[in-house]
Amino acid sequence: MEKATFGAGCFWGVESFFREVPGVVDAVCGYAGVRTSSPTYKQVCTDTTGHAEVVEVTFDPAKLSYGKLVDLFFKMHDPTQLNRQGPDVGTQYRSAVFTHSPEQARVAEEKKAEAQASGRYRKPVVTSIEPAQTFWPAEDYHQRYFEKHGGSCHVSFAELERS
Repeated sequence: MEKATFGAGCFWGVESFFREVPGVVDAVCGYAGVRTSSPTYKQVCTDTTGHAEVVEVTFDPAKLSYGKLVDLFFKMHDPTQLNRQGPDVGTQYRSAVFTHSPEQARVAEEKKAEAQASGRYRKPVVTSIEPAQTFWPAEDYHQRYFEKHGGSCHVSFAELERS
């Protein structure tokens, strides 16, 4: 199993999206950043900790490539929005790929360039690609939020695959 970590706005929708992807074994809401150890949601929401809301994805590379995960990441949110995603504003909602190896960094950079060159976006892709830092799981009430409460805030995997 391998890990991939993505920030694409509110982590509830990102987690829900990646849970639908065949080859994904687990997806966990959490925080990535360096200024605060064991951050809480309340701290991260102050936009002062430097953390991003992220989802740590565990996947089976025999069934799903890292490159496919990154392609899906670029398609499931708007990577041209700086420090926001829709109505959620702040650096904690930034578009970011946190890489776990030099190979992941290389693939993420290639996929970002492909997304920019695709003509799909009128504005520049602002996604940051950063080395993975300590992953701090979010509080239990954030995990599988939409499964527990209903709702959605990102395109579903099924919708994306149909388009």
